[in-house]
Parts: sequence; structure tokens; C-alpha cells
Amino acid sequence: MGIRFLKRALVGWWLAVSLLVAEHGLADSFQQDLVAAAMARTEHRVTYNGAYYRIDYPNGDVPAEIGVCTDVIIRSYRAIGTDLQQLVHEDMAADFDAYPSRRIWGLSSTDSNIDHRRVPNLQAFFTRHGESLPVSDNPADYAPGDLVTWMLPGNLPHIGIVTDTLSPSTGNPEVVHNIGAGPRLEDMLFDYRITGHYRYQPAVVNPE
Repeated sequence: MGIRFLKRALVGWWLAVSLLVAEHGLADSFQQDLVAAAMARTEHRVTYNGAYYRIDYPNGDVPAEIGVCTDVIIRSYRAIGTDLQQLVHEDMAADFDAYPSRRIWGLSSTDSNIDHRRVPNLQAFFTRHGESLPVSDNPADYAPGDLVTWMLPGNLPHIGIVTDTLSPSTGNPEVVHNIGAGPRLEDMLFDYRITGHYRYQPAVVNPE
């Protein structure tokens, strides 16, 4: 009886562990897909250009050969079925004053052509609908798929996606971002003052 009971207990323990592993894998799968989509952006030749364009809605985009830092985020999420253009526009339309458009740019209404391409608006959206995580100087606090914002010299906001690759020289997680030379994977997490740290997974994921 003792051996039989032990076998049953071990089977029960193994099933419980397997379930936890499966659940953890499901939780991480979106972040893994986001990192893969961000890494794929580094294979595209993109000229840095933040000019205003009238674009389709939803799923609108500026010409593929141009873009800025926010377009790395937008295109990475869109590649796995999440349209930040529509999500940001709908949220701003529902509560415009929760966003900094009036304060920063003096606007009084939404603009689906550009709202989602502005770092402060993405910060507001990720804070409202994702997790706003602590900012620290500990590289272990930044997980693959996390979104980080910085303030560059000249008070220029910037954003990038943390990946699962580590710098061989510093051990810091590397970041996919576009700071002017197109989407790049670089060891730059602590090169500038970090202004935000976010994790965003949509409630509904509809991969194309």
C-alpha cells in the first residue's frame, strides 16, 4: 500500500508540475512572439522619417521604407495581430484627457493618423491597459517583451522593446529600437534616462 500510495502521489505531483509549466508557457508565448516580431524588424531597411502622413484606419501604416521609434512597436505588435492604431484611437476617443495631447501639442481631438505614433500617447495607453513596472538600474528587472521609454538629449522621447538576447560585454538585455539608423538590436538599455517601463498584452490576441 505504501508503494502504491507513493506512486499515486508522484503521479499527482508530476501532473501538477506539468500543468504549471504549460500555464507558464502560455503566459510567456505572447512575449516570445513579440520579441520575435521585434527581431524581424531589424531585417528591414527603414529610413528615419517622422513626417505626418494620412493613413488608413484601422491597420493603417506609413510607407514601409520609413518610420520612427514608435513604428517599431506598432509594426511588431501588428505582426502578431494587435493594432495599436485602433486601440489607442478608441481609448483616446473614450477619455481624451487621460492622454497628454492637449497638454503637449495643444490638441482638442483625436487624430488616428498620428496619435499612436507618439511616445507619450503610447506611455499613457500602456499605463492604462498594461502594467506600469518599476524603473531600475538592475538589468534582471527587464524581461523579454517589456517596453521601455527614455528621454534623449534635447527632450526627445524614445521607445524600444527588450529582447531575450544579452550583450556579451555587459550582460544587459539588448533592445530593438530605431534611434535614427533604422531598427537595430543594441545594448543601450541604460544609455539614456529611462522614463517608463511597461508590459502590455492585449486581452484578445488575433494573429493574422
